[in-house]
Amino acid sequence: MKQIKFGIVAIAALIGIQSVTAQTVDEVVNKYVDALGGKEKLASLKTVRMEATMTANGADIEITITKSQMVGQRMDIAVMGMNGYQIITPTAGWSFMPFAGQTSPEAMKDEQLKSGLSALDLQGNLFNYKEKGNQLELLGKEKVGDADCYKIKATLKSGKIITYFIDSKTNYIVKSVSKQNINGEEKEVENGYSNYKATSNGFIFPYTGTNIQGEMNFTKIEVNVPVDAKIFVAN
Repeated sequence: MKQIKFGIVAIAALIGIQSVTAQTVDEVVNKYVDALGGKEKLASLKTVRMEATMTANGADIEITITKSQMVGQRMDIAVMGMNGYQIITPTAGWSFMPFAGQTSPEAMKDEQLKSGLSALDLQGNLFNYKEKGNQLELLGKEKVGDADCYKIKATLKSGKIITYFIDSKTNYIVKSVSKQNINGEEKEVENGYSNYKATSNGFIFPYTGTNIQGEMNFTKIEVNVPVDAKIFVAN
C-alpha cells in the first residue's frame, strides 16, 4: 500500500512539474508578445518592407526585404554595382546572385527552402505557437552579454529547431540559434537582435541584426504597405 501511495504522489508531482513548466513557458511568451504591442497588434501585421545596409568583406551592401504574411519573402541585394535577389514562398524558392557567379535564377533545393519557410511568418514562431503546431520548451536561463535571458527551444511544425534567448528585463528576443542548410552543408547559424524601436504606426522591430557575415542596420521599416504578389516570382 505504501508503494502504491508513493507511486501516486510521484505521478502527481510529475504532473505538477509539467504544468508549472508549461505555464512558465506561456508566461515568458506572453510577456514577449506584450512587449511587441500585444496579441491584436501582432495579429494585424500582414506585410513589411525593410531597407538596410551592411558591410561584408569590405563591400557596402544595400538590402531591401519585402514580406507578405505566409505568402512570400523577397530579399533584394545591391553590391558592387550588381543586383541580386532571393525569393521564398510556401511552395518554391529562387536565388539570383550574380556577384556569386550565378548567371540566371536558380531554384532552391528542398532542404534550403524548408529551412527558410519560418521567415514567412511575420508574427513570429512564438506567437500563437500552439495553433501553428509548434512546440516550446523552457531550458532555463542563460547569459547573453550582460543580459539574463530565458532560453526557449522551439520545435516548429516543419521539424526545424530554433533556440530563442529572451531578455528577462525587456522581454525582447536578443539572440536565436538554428541549423540551416548552407551550400549543401548543415551549419549552426546564430543571429543577434538589438536596437528595438517602434515604427510610425507602433510596431516594434529590432533595427540592428548581426550574423556571421556582419552587422545589418535597418534604416527604414514600413508595415502593412501594399505588396504585389508578383514580386515573389523569379524574373
